[in-house]
Amino acid sequence: MKLTRRMSVRGMACNIVGALLVLAGIGLVAMTTRSQLSYRTAVERHGGEVVSLDRDAGPQAGQHGRMVRLVGTPKVVEAPLDPDFNQRVSTPVLVRHVEMFQWREIRIGDIVHYELDWVDRPLDASHFAQPAGHLNPTSFPLSGKQFDAGLVQLGGFKFSPTLLHALPGSEQVTPDPKLLPENLAASFSAYQDYLVTSAHPGDPRLGDLRVSWEAVPLQEVTVIARVDGDRLVPAVDAADGKGYDVEIGNVPLINVFPDLPVPPQYVVIEQVLAVLLAALGAFLLLVTQRDRRDVLLALALGTLAVGTVASVLWLGRDALMLCTWLVLALLGFGIAIWRLQRMQ
Repeated sequence: MKLTRRMSVRGMACNIVGALLVLAGIGLVAMTTRSQLSYRTAVERHGGEVVSLDRDAGPQAGQHGRMVRLVGTPKVVEAPLDPDFNQRVSTPVLVRHVEMFQWREIRIGDIVHYELDWVDRPLDASHFAQPAGHLNPTSFPLSGKQFDAGLVQLGGFKFSPTLLHALPGSEQVTPDPKLLPENLAASFSAYQDYLVTSAHPGDPRLGDLRVSWEAVPLQEVTVIARVDGDRLVPAVDAADGKGYDVEIGNVPLINVFPDLPVPPQYVVIEQVLAVLLAALGAFLLLVTQRDRRDVLLALALGTLAVGTVASVLWLGRDALMLCTWLVLALLGFGIAIWRLQRMQ
């Protein structure tokens, strides 16, 4: 009597522990999958999951459409040229600035006074309070322009125009007057970091022009963008409305997108552990209910339980993950049926 009662209590304990282990395996795979889904949802705001590539990495099969992170110094293959002044600089973007020495109207309260200064746009003196004696030329003979490099690469990838213009920083460029075409060499001379039309550069006069250039410096940058063939482009479908980022230096992904959660770690280990917990629980249940010590059947049942839950969670989210878990669940189901038939 006592032995029967003791066996009954032991069987009940094994049933409870077995059921808890099965639930623990299911809970662990559910928690792991939700962690993966939460991280994917977060990265989708910026265009998708980002893969960090080596510094000299180039386009590889399977990369098209993926978001990548590259670190390095861009290389200018085809430098931009200002054809008017024949100035070529090894930079991703070259910008020409044109200023004219003009009258400016300055108001301080009710007091109005005028001074000559370099201004990058024509100032209409007809709107001045005292236009007499302060007339400006009506237009610029030259205008400011931007010149993009024909080809800029980072590793084996080419920059799209959007990423080219996103490269940070600027530095003054000293022009080379020896490269000026004849028609401009007669009018312009070098003064500091400018080309000026002033007869006396240190004492400019009304209407004199001053031309300067600034360039985007070549420096180490971190680029996050989508791969389109051999080009880096923005992810136009990103929920953040940008789909790319360019930072100075070697910047970790979490610093570029601080809203990203910590990526899930040890995913495979947790998934295997979930199957093993469920399998151990199934083994205990089989021992107490059917008095069967079939490890393969227990493993099949554990795989079936965990695989079914994971498949449901991945449904409509990721076809590859759904198919993987579905195949495992079906494999577990098939083996379980086979083992049960063998035992009959």
